[in-house]
Amino acid sequence: MGMLDGQVGRQLEVIAEVVGVAQELGVEVWLRGGWAVDFFLGEVTREHLDVDWFIWSRDAGRLSTALEGRGYERLSGAPPEQQIDFAKDGVENSFALLDTDDTGRVVVAGGPWRGEPWPTGMLDGPTGAIGLVRCAIIHPRAQIEIKRMMPIWVPGRPRRTKDIEDIARLEAALNSSNAGH
Repeated sequence: MGMLDGQVGRQLEVIAEVVGVAQELGVEVWLRGGWAVDFFLGEVTREHLDVDWFIWSRDAGRLSTALEGRGYERLSGAPPEQQIDFAKDGVENSFALLDTDDTGRVVVAGGPWRGEPWPTGMLDGPTGAIGLVRCAIIHPRAQIEIKRMMPIWVPGRPRRTKDIEDIARLEAALNSSNAGH
């Protein structure tokens, strides 16, 4: 089985569609999680359970309406003021909602962690790509911090092998790109 067959291929198609819908609406989206790692590295390194995104909370309503108009099904799960989830073609998408606090820091928009800051510079990441699919991604250093901190931020959440491997891949790529500068 090729890496772009089946679920991975469907996930890439959904990523391209979400990016297209967001561009039409003038809404910013950022990949986070495992797909952000792969888009930074420029290749699919592993299978993914879902596609994780960040969007501004102010854009959630318009994006939801547009996705539902394209056949995305709204899923229940996290508090809707914190995260909205959709599925299409068996691909789950989780959109964590962002806001800013009085000082301009990017924070969790709602739910039990409302107002908690995300890593500084998180939204200053590059545009990543796999093949012809391009998407803004969160900064790799912020991705590393989130993957390291999640078991601490969310008690009872174990450290996952895939997160340890993603951190190692990102650190290796960041170290090799810094070596050339």
